[in-house]
Amino acid sequence: MNQTSLSPSNYWHPTNQPNLNPFTTSPTAFNPIKSLRFNNQNLLVLRSALNPSSQPPPVVVVGSANADIYVEIDRLPKDGETISAKTGITLPGGKGANQACCAAKLSHPTYFVGQIGDDAHGSLVADALREGGVRLDYLAVVPAAPTGHAVVMLQASGQNSIVIVGGANVTFWPERLPLRHLEVVSSAGIVLLQREIPDFVNVQVAKAARNAGVPVIFDAGGLDAPIPQELLDFVDIFSPNESELGRLTGLPTESFEEITQAAVKCHKLGVKQVLVKLGAKGSALFIEGEEPIQQPAIFAKTVIDTTGAGDTFTAAFAVALTEGKSKKECLRFAAAAASLCVQVKGAIPSMPDRKSVLELLNHH
Repeated sequence: MNQTSLSPSNYWHPTNQPNLNPFTTSPTAFNPIKSLRFNNQNLLVLRSALNPSSQPPPVVVVGSANADIYVEIDRLPKDGETISAKTGITLPGGKGANQACCAAKLSHPTYFVGQIGDDAHGSLVADALREGGVRLDYLAVVPAAPTGHAVVMLQASGQNSIVIVGGANVTFWPERLPLRHLEVVSSAGIVLLQREIPDFVNVQVAKAARNAGVPVIFDAGGLDAPIPQELLDFVDIFSPNESELGRLTGLPTESFEEITQAAVKCHKLGVKQVLVKLGAKGSALFIEGEEPIQQPAIFAKTVIDTTGAGDTFTAAFAVALTEGKSKKECLRFAAAAASLCVQVKGAIPSMPDRKSVLELLNHH
């Protein structure tokens, strides 16, 4: 893979976009960092700039940004079959962008580190992130690659099947991440990673976070391939759904007992905490040496689209954890957010705000 360094001019500059609202309209906005110079005390300088006394440490999401091309169908096509879709629409998404937008909509300061192409899909994603309150200081524009995109086949039942085209998410990442990227990681309250960007990028980020004492949540969604041990060594919380857990461990995950054994195998790989998303069956957190913490699903009135529900759950859990809630409270907060997510079509458009989550929790 050809990786090239990206100059500062390749980064998204929202202040140069006349059609965009300023960051100050968002309740999660930070004051911009102006003329910040890095020196031997750069970490302390950056922490001070990012985290004034009135601001909690930010959530930093490093990951993918996609345009999700939705087609509504009655059923999946059979081999060799062509079927007609009822409707088609393009919406912003990508696991990294989803998680960043969710965290920001939950009124927590959030930075997104990722790459988009210099195209309409890239503008669509960047606009959605900014409107959700996400800081885009570390969003790179890669002219030589298209924005990543995904074809989401949404069935009448609300279930979906997805085909991903990596684009800028998987190409032209610098072999060594810029210092400024690693500094914002080191300043975070928590870092979120997924598998829709190259492993070598995730490894660098996870190492930087570990060296700074910043916890890392690694979502298993994305690439269906073995996870490098070098990456797992720097992950604090591993977060698969039950099917991902089964594929990655090679173990069955039909029953809770089987899921528990698969989580134990993850513990043996060095991951002390395994956060498993179980869909309609809720979720469970397996901490090595402790009893599992289970959280039942908070059922939605109507399931419209499950796309982004897992990302909403992971991001909401991260926000609650950063704010000092107990693990049980984090699971409950995440369950409420995911319940609201599935009631709206699209990934980023379906991310709930904090008020809605708290209101739902007050009724459960």
